[in-house]
Amino acid sequence: MRKVFLFMDTIINKVDAKGRVSLPSDYRAIVKDLESEIVCYRSLSLPCIEGCLEETLDKLATDIEDSTDFFSETQDNLTNLIFGDAKRFTFDSTGRIMLSEKLLKHADITDTAVFVGKGRKFQIWNPENWEKEEQRIRQEVLKNRPVLKKQKESE
Repeated sequence: MRKVFLFMDTIINKVDAKGRVSLPSDYRAIVKDLESEIVCYRSLSLPCIEGCLEETLDKLATDIEDSTDFFSETQDNLTNLIFGDAKRFTFDSTGRIMLSEKLLKHADITDTAVFVGKGRKFQIWNPENWEKEEQRIRQEVLKNRPVLKKQKESE
């Protein structure tokens, strides 16, 4: 039976001068339980860092290959921006990962980072930018009132 994991909560952690930040303890527990690694890359559309388990990135690779032509510009662009940018991170004995200058600069992170759980993935934000983004998301959701459709049961 496959173990369920979800990255949840919004957690603020300090970032030291070397770019080290503590991975939230719940996130570390997921990595340890699943004997996996964290992978991070620059978000394609937002000023934040995207993070997930390596297995989730593997599924994304399959989804991209299955939904685009192997030699298409779309596949090339997505794989270049995601996999060409992604890096595996292991945490040290104190639970910290060292984010690269490229990632920190993209997310405008200096001395504080906000980890935002998103289920199978998470994001790392500059606190002020996250506050603005969260307000924008809340306004959008309240305006549009999304509806989740039920999955059709197999016959």
